[in-house]
Amino acid sequence: MNPFRTKPVLYLRGALFWLGFASSTVFFGLLVTLLLPLPNDTRYAIARGWPVFNIWWLKVTCGLRHRLEGVEHVRDLEGAAVVLSKHQSTWETIAFNRFLPRQTYVLKRELMRIPFFGWGASVLRPIAIDRAAGRQAVQQLLEQGKQRLADGIWVVIFPEGTRVLPGQTKRYKIGGAVLATESGYPVIPVAHNAGDFWPRHSLIKHPGEIVVRIGAPIATQGKTPEALNEEVHAWIEGQMREISRQHD
Repeated sequence: MNPFRTKPVLYLRGALFWLGFASSTVFFGLLVTLLLPLPNDTRYAIARGWPVFNIWWLKVTCGLRHRLEGVEHVRDLEGAAVVLSKHQSTWETIAFNRFLPRQTYVLKRELMRIPFFGWGASVLRPIAIDRAAGRQAVQQLLEQGKQRLADGIWVVIFPEGTRVLPGQTKRYKIGGAVLATESGYPVIPVAHNAGDFWPRHSLIKHPGEIVVRIGAPIATQGKTPEALNEEVHAWIEGQMREISRQHD
């Protein structure tokens, strides 16, 4: 048995990661707040040190790496895009900043009130919505999302709305597809198996290699949100059947 994969050691490695994660969150949250007089682009560039550190720290403490497939679809695309991605863990909310252009996320408004985290997240110009507002929340997404895209900022949305267990799927919500079809910007679908290694609500991070598959841009002009959602769902879930350990 590999001594680095025993449960006590995995718990210790996970605890070391969270210690560095929490410390870096406090550090960068304070830093971008103290640098408030600087332009947002400058503060954003500084704040990117947070995901850079934590992805490196995750590899050092937990032996967890990742492999990108299809990154050329991002590199060769001109202009912004709407990213619709599988959501299984906290990993993707950190790591996407490492290989996607400047981006922002759709967040619950109350998350912005969390000390340090909310302060740091402010530089992303997040789309902070009130999910209890119903149709008004969709309108908030459309108004703010179109503005971010027009400013060249990619919008990352997890259409399932919450983290799902490996091997499972939830209904894809329509908001991201509506934003893409109404704005005319392409969709970049993303599948990954981070949940196999970083389970939700777990201290343990299993060593290994997360596979991230980035799909080709999907044109949105002339499509209904429902048709686009079905196309994205079919691609992502098809890739998940290939890369998830739950489908071995």
